[in-house]
Amino acid sequence: MTSWQVIQEFANLALHRFAVPMQPADLDDYLDIVLWPRCVALPGRTLYRQATQLHLTTQYRFYDCLVVASAIASGASILYTEDFQGGRTFGQITIMNPFTV
Repeated sequence: MTSWQVIQEFANLALHRFAVPMQPADLDDYLDIVLWPRCVALPGRTLYRQATQLHLTTQYRFYDCLVVASAIASGASILYTEDFQGGRTFGQITIMNPFTV
């Protein structure tokens, strides 16, 4: 599953920071075929409140907390990211660093 927040960050990087930036039409195709079908949790009041609570308890950046809240809302059991401490848990979510697995 992919968070809408991660999709936003990917799109920005793909268009502006890749060594060879993606063309908008290519990004649209990639979003339609690869990323959007994997996005099952969209933003809403509950998601933002959960992210705010995570921010309060963890002191992580709010945008990072939105990723965690989206993972929780999607029912995921593992969140692969290098941005958090590997092995940490948030409810049913376990953080795993994909570069140390």
